[in-house]
Amino acid sequence: MPVTETFDALVLGSGQAANPLCYALAGAKLRTALVEREHVGGTCINEGCTPTKTMVASARVAYLARRGADYGVHTGPIAIDMKKVRQRKRDIVDQFRNGSQKRLETTPNLDLIFGEAQFVEPHTVRVTTKSGERLLTAEKVFINVGTRATVPHLAGIETVPYLTNKSIMELDVVPAHLLVLGGGYIGVEFGQMFGRFGSRVTILQAGPRLLAGEDVDVSDEVAKILRDDGIEIFFEARTQRVNSVAGKITLEYPESGTIKSVVGSHLLIATGRAPNSDTLNPRAAGLATDPRGFITTNSRLETSVPGIWALGDVKGGPMFTHISYDDYRIIKWNLLDNKTATIDGRIVPYTVFTDPQLGRVGMTEQQARKSGKKIRVFKMPTSSVARALEMDESRGFWKAVVDEDTGLILGAAVLGIEGGEVMALFEAAMMAKMPYTRLRDGIWAHPTLVEGVNNLFA
Repeated sequence: MPVTETFDALVLGSGQAANPLCYALAGAKLRTALVEREHVGGTCINEGCTPTKTMVASARVAYLARRGADYGVHTGPIAIDMKKVRQRKRDIVDQFRNGSQKRLETTPNLDLIFGEAQFVEPHTVRVTTKSGERLLTAEKVFINVGTRATVPHLAGIETVPYLTNKSIMELDVVPAHLLVLGGGYIGVEFGQMFGRFGSRVTILQAGPRLLAGEDVDVSDEVAKILRDDGIEIFFEARTQRVNSVAGKITLEYPESGTIKSVVGSHLLIATGRAPNSDTLNPRAAGLATDPRGFITTNSRLETSVPGIWALGDVKGGPMFTHISYDDYRIIKWNLLDNKTATIDGRIVPYTVFTDPQLGRVGMTEQQARKSGKKIRVFKMPTSSVARALEMDESRGFWKAVVDEDTGLILGAAVLGIEGGEVMALFEAAMMAKMPYTRLRDGIWAHPTLVEGVNNLFA
């Protein structure tokens, strides 16, 4: 058995909460070990935000180039070089990852260890590295190991060369016909992206609408936009069987007592995420998990085992980089800054990077109505914003839900050009507990997208 190495703090996984936490712990003179299985930076830098949004940008350039004549600009035939798109994505990922790794490796009081970690007891892990095994122990343990794509249990799935959000970004050709299994955030982003690269795209959604967590009007408008872009969408398509013959992939699903099928060249599985907690042997540590394997925590991110915390996607809840980063801040404030912070009541913003974007913050209209509050809903088409018309980007709508008794904004959905940026205005008002009338009566520069709040609340 290897000799046990003792640290003050042990961080498992190098995600968007772990790295800043390591800097803070090491800066507080705590000898810290960071164990990473594969790549510094977690899902966001390597397989999520950074690479996908880089490729979304390439797809938007293709979209605008094809629309050039609408603006009086004639460009000629459009061709997609997927190897160039992929290389651009790889270069940006390498830049972000390598920069983070270099900083970690040069931080005093911090050891970066590449290997597979498994608990052998609550505060001790065995790390399998290329050069052998190491035993690490610490009074404080922080888990930030993230999630991975789930693969549904379908008849024949093991015989099909399917893609996930990770592997699809390594394609060097444009698929002739991309089948997308799942109509959530990942499915709609990749579906529209590859449609713009030139693929025929078919999305099969098991439920009655896309983006099931959004309001019905938002989901319906997203579906309309995608269909306007030429994407096929089948709802209530509960795929039961998949097979591959002569390079063609077939999905089968029941409909009205018969079996329907759709055939394509490539298959993207976009049916959700599973936590990587299973690789840690959580039972050996006594960690409680929910039925899906997510590590359970209280509002201070403390697990069922004293001295062990979980941060980011592995604990479930909203799976966003900025939430992971806020988890880090809560841990830092409580452990190092003698504050009392929790995740209770925090405002959750996010953006779905379709084009136009869906910027969302706070409650949906449906959630607000269920809350029992007396609400008022403000809604207008994006075509009511002068700047959007000038850009010829008028698809979608803006919606805000307001507490009628207080005038405070409870939530907003901005489905329109740069919807994620515009959404931040509503979030700022919510953070400041500012009534919507302050936005309505504000003087906003013309012509900007933000001045649309004058019309929304008028």
